[in-house]
Order: sequence, then C-alpha cells, then structure tokens
Amino acid sequence: MPALETAVSMEADGAAFSGVYARPESPVATLVLAHGAGAGMEHPFLRGFTGALNDDGVATLRFNFPYREAGRKFPDRPPAAIAAWRAAMDAAAARSEGEPLWAAGKSFGGRMASMAVAEGMAAAGLVYLGYPLHPPGKPEKLRDEHLYGINTPGRSVPMLFLQGTRDTFATRELLESVVERIGPAATLQWCEGGDHSFAVAGRKRPAEEIGAELAAPVVEFIRLHGASPRNSAGPGPGTKRGSTPPAPGGAG
Repeated sequence: MPALETAVSMEADGAAFSGVYARPESPVATLVLAHGAGAGMEHPFLRGFTGALNDDGVATLRFNFPYREAGRKFPDRPPAAIAAWRAAMDAAAARSEGEPLWAAGKSFGGRMASMAVAEGMAAAGLVYLGYPLHPPGKPEKLRDEHLYGINTPGRSVPMLFLQGTRDTFATRELLESVVERIGPAATLQWCEGGDHSFAVAGRKRPAEEIGAELAAPVVEFIRLHGASPRNSAGPGPGTKRGSTPPAPGGAG
C-alpha cells in the first residue's frame, strides 16, 4: 500500500513555502528532498524518486524553495535557501520517531543542502542527484570549497554522489578529484550515459520511472551508513567509488 502523502506548510525568514510528507510503516530513515533550479517538488522525477523510497521503507519530505512557491524564476540566494533547508529539516524531525534524517537534492537543491550542513545543519547524510560542480563549459568555476569542511574530526557525514557520465555540470575528472579530496565519507556512483537529468540518448523513458530507479542505490547507501538499527534489515553491499551502473533512462 503506497504511503499516504500529506501537505506541510513551512516558513523561513518570513517566507512561506510548502512540502509533501509521506511516511511508510516503521521507516529506516527520513529523507528530505529539495528540487533543482528549474523545476519544483511536483516534477515527475521527484515524485517517482520519493514514491520508490517510500515503497522501500524510507519516509520523505520533498519541498519547494520559497522562490518557487512564489512563482519566481530565479533561485533564492544561499542564505534564503539555507534557511528553507533548516525549516524543512525541522519539519521532518517533528514528524519522525527518532529515525535518522537525511538531506538530498537535485542539482541546486543538493548544493544548498551541502552548504546548509557545512554551516552546521544536522543531517545523518547527504545525497546529491546530479551535483552542479561547475556551470556547463566553465570547469574553472568550481562550487566545491564548502564540501571539504563538512567532515571534521568530530563529525562524519556520509555523502553519495549520483552523477551521469554525460553531465555537463560536472566534468568527470574534476568530480572524481573532489570526491577523492573529501575522503572516505564520500561515495561517487556514475550512471553510464546519463546527462544532468539522467537522460540517456536512445533510451526514452518517463521521468517518474527514471526517478524511481535512482531510489535503489540511495536506499542501499542509507541502510549501509545511517538507517535506524531497530528498523533496518541490515546493510547490503556498499556502492563503490567510480562504479558505473547503467543510468535509468532519461529525466526531466
């Protein structure tokens, strides 16, 4: 039986925004999910992704950034986006029963999650669905410096990078170098043939199905690194840095 979705109202620095919460029975973790710069929380890719997570025992809260809620085209500046992230994590925590809270995002949403954690926001782990390491064609303009301050001697935050091998927002050699520099807490899993939306040339598939298929490695990573022991079936084999499973298809 699919997990029931309920609407959530939130506020950050005076800006109202909304989310959708879904909780399966006895979840192993809760994952809070933010959208990319060009699409909101109701994009089929994100709906498929969270639905598959729910089916596999992970509660989810996906949310709109305030700019999207207000109908604006340009993303919020980092301070506003980080404030929204903190509010969303608080909303998820208020609905949890003590299971680990993970932060995840598509592109811009994942980068803002990492910046929030770098600034002290608590999270059991981070998941990046297409990390925007640099603008397309501008590999010299890296967005990586804050990533190296997330893990400290007193704090280890596991990070999963899911990235398409054709993603123009992350040159392969550069992203591998960044993950290597972050250290053992970071895992990079390449999706062979995928672009920034995880679209694969010659393999047309609905965005909802693509998002759903990306949930499997995320659930595996959560169970390995941060699932609730009372609910987890136990860790399976971990994903390995540099592995190249086929991408699910294409995403919007």
